[in-house]
Amino acid sequence: MLILFTIGVLLYALGVRVAAWLGNPKAKQWVDGRKLRVKMPETVDDSNEQWIWFHAASLGEFEQGRPVIEALKQRFPQYKILLTFFSPSGYEVRKDYPMADEVAYLPTDTPSHAAQWVRRHHFVAAFFIKYEFWFNYMRALKKAGIPLFYISLILKPDSFFFRPYGRWFRKQLHTVTHFFVQDEATVDLLRKNGFDNVTLCGDTRFDRVAAIAEQAKPFPVVERFIAGRQCIIAGSTWPPDEKLLQAFLPKMPDDYCLILAPHDISASHVAQIKAMFPEALLYTEVSCLCHTEAQPSVSMGMKPTKILIINTIGILSQLYQYARFVYIGGGFGVNIHNIQEPVTFGCPVVFGPKYKSFKEAVDLVALGGAFTINDAAELESIFTRLIADEPFYMKASQTCSDYLKSQVGATEIIMKSFENTLFS
Repeated sequence: MLILFTIGVLLYALGVRVAAWLGNPKAKQWVDGRKLRVKMPETVDDSNEQWIWFHAASLGEFEQGRPVIEALKQRFPQYKILLTFFSPSGYEVRKDYPMADEVAYLPTDTPSHAAQWVRRHHFVAAFFIKYEFWFNYMRALKKAGIPLFYISLILKPDSFFFRPYGRWFRKQLHTVTHFFVQDEATVDLLRKNGFDNVTLCGDTRFDRVAAIAEQAKPFPVVERFIAGRQCIIAGSTWPPDEKLLQAFLPKMPDDYCLILAPHDISASHVAQIKAMFPEALLYTEVSCLCHTEAQPSVSMGMKPTKILIINTIGILSQLYQYARFVYIGGGFGVNIHNIQEPVTFGCPVVFGPKYKSFKEAVDLVALGGAFTINDAAELESIFTRLIADEPFYMKASQTCSDYLKSQVGATEIIMKSFENTLFS
């Protein structure tokens, strides 16, 4: 069966190479990236350097591993960190991540690559994040006696591990030292199938976003725009989301304003949004104008308007500190974007119908801290209630704050288990 799995991996790699040859840019990045090698010897050297390996599929999974990487780096600076990615969208964004001593693409999962990889590095442990099951690497780590941990894992009953044909796949899970999982259902599923090396600890991303919230800095430009009004923030929006917001804006009370942060901040898309909201200010323009003024004032460089467009990256997670409630985009496309960041600030969250892949979204909809909508009428209804019904709003906000408190602490649970495994 391992031979069939490896053949499948090689066929996939061949398909990506064909796509790259045909001009697909992401496929070309995938192929070109794997021509690179980490700056380590081809064979094991005689140095005493010891490494901890983290592997993530892409950027979202990296964010789940990031709190653990940073905790390990702080407590055990003697270990070097190797970070690998499967996808270009993760590698290209985080290839210069300062907490990792090396960042690389994961070589194709074949027995020879796996054996060379483990032989080449002095690993003391490996952490695979969420859904990354590479059976040749898993078996090579097990053979070498290197502990393998899974972080933020979620498994479903319809996973191939638990299908009638899944016996071989389940057997590969015995290579794992410990599973750190997000929900009780995964705990029950693993234990039902004979795995007791499992701990419920939640999603490590909550530790990350909680830290961001604690360190949030002020944004004077945004504060001058808000100017004492209540603020709705629409984060990571797509065109269907922006059309719904356009329909609501004329009905928004005068003591409210809207900050819109689109997912796509290309000049062409920002121009489209400006055409939908002619009175809107652009963050970059206002920021530059404000910095040139000698005397600060509430309206410095700003005309009265209800909407500010964030046409830059890297600040949205901290801007949620100013929101009364938040709309998160993507729910009318493939899936919603991150709702953990606004929830950290106690913001009720509204989003479209595509949200069920995210445990926190499902949980908060059930608890009453998040709300899903299907059209402009439903958006207007829930926005109006969050604006006008103070007890309803306060209950939703408190639900989000309580949920966050119940979720933080996963990193510390993982760290204690790691220490016990390594030093017991």
